[in-house]
Formats: sequence, C-alpha cells, structure tokens
Amino acid sequence: MSIYINKDTKVITQGITGKTGQFHTGKCQEYANGKNCFVAGVNPKKAGEKIFDIPIFGTVKEAAAQTGATVSVIYVPPAGAAAAIWEAVEADLDLAICITEGIPVRDMLQVRNQMKAKEAKGGKKTLLLGPNCPGLITPDEIKIGIMPGHIHKKGRIGVVSRSGTLTYEAVAQLTELGIGQSSAVGIGGDPINGLKHIDVMQAFNDDPDTDAVIMIGEIGGPDEAEAARWCKTHMKKPVVGFIAGVTAPAGKRMGHAGALISGGADTAEAKLAVMEECGFKITRNPSEMGRLLKSLI
Repeated sequence: MSIYINKDTKVITQGITGKTGQFHTGKCQEYANGKNCFVAGVNPKKAGEKIFDIPIFGTVKEAAAQTGATVSVIYVPPAGAAAAIWEAVEADLDLAICITEGIPVRDMLQVRNQMKAKEAKGGKKTLLLGPNCPGLITPDEIKIGIMPGHIHKKGRIGVVSRSGTLTYEAVAQLTELGIGQSSAVGIGGDPINGLKHIDVMQAFNDDPDTDAVIMIGEIGGPDEAEAARWCKTHMKKPVVGFIAGVTAPAGKRMGHAGALISGGADTAEAKLAVMEECGFKITRNPSEMGRLLKSLI
C-alpha cells in the first residue's frame, strides 16, 4: 500500500521532449516498475512520434483515453506550465504533479480558481502536487519526479516536505539507519500550490502501511501550523517535525517563493512551538531527523 501512486499507476509526461522532461522521464523509467508506468508523452507538435518507446500524443485527453493513464507529471517551462496543469485537470486525471519552478503567481491563482470552479459545478477533482516540487516516490514501485531513486528503501515511514533537498536528507538518514519509507512526498515551496501538509498527513494517517511520519516545513505561511493542529486531534501515528529557516531574517525571501516571514506566526520558532504543543517530536537540527524518528518506533 502507498499513498497516491503505486506500481500499477500509469503516467503521462507533459513536456517529455524538452531537455528536463526527457532526462527525468528516462531516469523514472529506469527505476523499479517505471518501464510499465510511463505510458505517454504530450507535445502537440510531435504527436505520433516516440521517445524511449513512449508514444507522444497531441493532448493530455487523448493520451489518457488511449493509455488509461490517471497521473501526469509536468516539466513544461514556466510560461506554459499553468496551462499544462489546467489541461491535466480538464482531462479528469486523478493527480497532476508539477515540477516546474518559477510559474507566475497570477497564473497559479487563475488555475486554482478554475479548479475550484470545476469542482463547484460537480466536476471531477484532480489533485495537484506542486508546482516547484521534486514529485513523489513509493520506493521499489514507482518514482515520479526528480528525486534520486537510489537513496530510498521500501518500508513503513512516511516523509512529507516543502523542501526538495530536505526530503532527500530525511530519506537518506532513514535508509542509512535501515529504516524504509512507505512514500516520500515533496509538496513544493510556492505560495500557491496544490496538496498541503495537512492533505498528505491525512493520507499517511489513513494508510495502514505507514507507521510514523517525518514532516518538514519552512518559514512563511500557515500550512505547517494548520497540519499540526489537525494532527493533534486526528493523527494516530508518531510524527517528527522540523522547520527550515530558524535563522532567517523577517521580510526576506529565502530560496522558495513561499518562504517569506511576513508576520509573527510564520517564523520557524513559532511553527516549531505549535508542532511541539500538538504532540510532535521536534528537532532544530536537520541531521537529527532520522535518529529522532528511530527513537519513536
């Protein structure tokens, strides 16, 4: 069992013919069951061609209809990425994963409003992971995104993080301690994104094959505190929490577009305090995440 994706998931790559899309689709194909999972690419100008033996279609709708794919991964450059997300949503996919960084905030606002309007009318809800995220992986089954496959090990610990590199850091620490992961999810650091910490924590809580979770956040925004408060009431599993940016100055954007302290409650210390209050085992040292988790199981 895993959350969101497994060895039977069929995936479309939007932007498969670009340098980044091509490189990472190749790597994802090489990982675990990737050869069977990556079934289609989309490029309106190259429909009918093939790349890595993957057929290219003109539209996402067509690709999904022909292959039965339910998930899309998006490597389209920033100017066209929001339109690519919307195309995946219009095709009624279950999940769209957007890796692209640098999508204009206005474009994301528009897409989010379109997604909400579609749902309000009774249309199918497509989950969005990202943008500006590394993707997600169910070890030894499937990886969709840019994370290094070799550091992962199949097991029973969930990892969710706003930071891509800290996702890898937590995973590598667990694997080094001989502890495997059920799924690792990078939700991305943009101010307007899809799945939040709270959504992924709910999924891990409901997953019978996840025993504990490492939740990694950053400065800026209320998401980590909201997830922690939900966990206090509902989470049945132990959680290790870490927030990046303890030394970040207020008002200065740090790395991610969403990592900006705007007032009081979104500093690292404030978020860590809420997490601790809600029963998380917290650490201020990122090199301790794996060891702390091991002490809880």
